[in-house]
Amino acid sequence: MIFLIVALLLGGAVMMFRKSEQRCTMTQPPIAEVPDFSFTTQEGKTLTKADLLGKVWVADFIFTRCAGPCPVMTSHMADLASQVSKTPNVKLVSVSVDPLYDTPAVLQQYANNIHANPMQWYFVTGPVDKISAFTQQGMKQSLVSEPGAMPNHSTRFLVVDQHGMIRSCHDVTDPEMEQKILGEIGSLLRQKNN
Repeated sequence: MIFLIVALLLGGAVMMFRKSEQRCTMTQPPIAEVPDFSFTTQEGKTLTKADLLGKVWVADFIFTRCAGPCPVMTSHMADLASQVSKTPNVKLVSVSVDPLYDTPAVLQQYANNIHANPMQWYFVTGPVDKISAFTQQGMKQSLVSEPGAMPNHSTRFLVVDQHGMIRSCHDVTDPEMEQKILGEIGSLLRQKNN
């Protein structure tokens, strides 16, 4: 009797795994192509679109003095970082939407505080007009920045494929967001290997 129950449970688990694997297959067309960019990382190095070609990456939009959703977003990104830490072809990119304040030195301190690996997780900044254009026109995310006020920005995570195409976007409020992103990363990595 116990053997039968265990067999049924294992069979159900295998079926659920196969269904979730099918659900994670990236068959939908890309949302948009990431435009060319050149930003400065927390280490003062230049990061460009070309540097990320051939890699799957996840982008979010934050700023270091945010008291709203950014700490939660950074926590989720840290969880993703720990899950993909042994996968060199996966990178994380956090774009500061407050570039006047978020200098490379400020981003370096922020990254150090959360123990972000600078070889895997880039915190980038740049000129205000380039960050704004990249976020809004390039990455199709909202950004409202009033003079003297804190930026109001997207709370989405974008998954970008090896060709620089935005494949999906997930809001931080989705309780299954991390699992979906990890499934999509796996699917994109498998597609490259096929």
